[in-house]
Amino acid sequence: MVVRRQEISLEFQEYIDHLPATPEEMYGTASRADGVTISHWRDTWLANIKSNKAKYGSFCDNSIGQLFNKFKNLPVIVAGSGPSLKFSAHKLGKRGKMGLVSCLHNFHFMEDADANVDLYVSLDAGPVTAEEVYEGGSKTPDEYWAMSKNRTLACYIGTHPDLLEKWQGEVLFFNAPIPDDSFRVASDEIEVFNTFVSAGGNVLGGAMYISKVFLGANPIVFVGADFSFGYEVSDKTGKPKFHSWDSKYDTGIGQAMRVHDIFGNKVSTWPSYYGFKNWFDCICTRVPGFWINCTEGGIFGAWAQGNIRQVTQMTLDNLFEMYSISEGFEGQALRPKENDKRVCF
Repeated sequence: MVVRRQEISLEFQEYIDHLPATPEEMYGTASRADGVTISHWRDTWLANIKSNKAKYGSFCDNSIGQLFNKFKNLPVIVAGSGPSLKFSAHKLGKRGKMGLVSCLHNFHFMEDADANVDLYVSLDAGPVTAEEVYEGGSKTPDEYWAMSKNRTLACYIGTHPDLLEKWQGEVLFFNAPIPDDSFRVASDEIEVFNTFVSAGGNVLGGAMYISKVFLGANPIVFVGADFSFGYEVSDKTGKPKFHSWDSKYDTGIGQAMRVHDIFGNKVSTWPSYYGFKNWFDCICTRVPGFWINCTEGGIFGAWAQGNIRQVTQMTLDNLFEMYSISEGFEGQALRPKENDKRVCF
């Protein structure tokens, strides 16, 4: 399958039948920084949980469980914030009956593209989550906050209160399985809330988990799931871009590694995001379901030897065609005497 980008054409790598690493090795790569993360964020998480509890009351009464099986056995598109999102965001508003779950960082980009997101997801606990809602957008912060009135936000109970103070739409909560006994005890003392989302340390993982486990989706379709820098460079900095818009994260690559993307080309990524990619590859080999990557770029499912077969690489246009092919036969089905076209496959 060929992906056309401006003046170049790219072909997906061949599939490989045997994983270059075991699921245990991939999970180990993904989780190696857990201890540092917990140590850094522990007190902040607990403070935020207490604050959000005081404002919203019971997390159990305001949980993502309210959305259980909303998209049961239907495709849901899960949108990350990678540089390839710019090639698909404007198409998402015409997805038909498919669901759309997006990382909150995409808010301004999705709203500008009229994507009509069903659910935004936030995992981070820092105040930067509020700034990222409008960073790089074409409107003022107040305009974007006003647009949130018609949207639903799913967030970790330890989300920063500043974000929830500004959000004007519905807020639904989930918990996270933090691998630390003392933290779990302290969190349970605030409220026992066992609606857990295993996110692999990143918000796209949370969006995927919610779509699969709580919304009941199958298949899961990914867009913007690059986990790497793209081919294009920023007009402002001349550096490769990590998002589909100019952001503060694109001021420089810093300490990065070079790995193969889904087309077999070498691209740069940060070790943390290579860990996230390993977590996703691990999940897709362990969890039953159909996993389709319509990112059309990046490193998800890609290894030096080829792309793993558990993740189907496909263009978004081909996905939409696959789910809408019967529409071209409506005349034959409903008006057989009026329609004289002899159209078949």
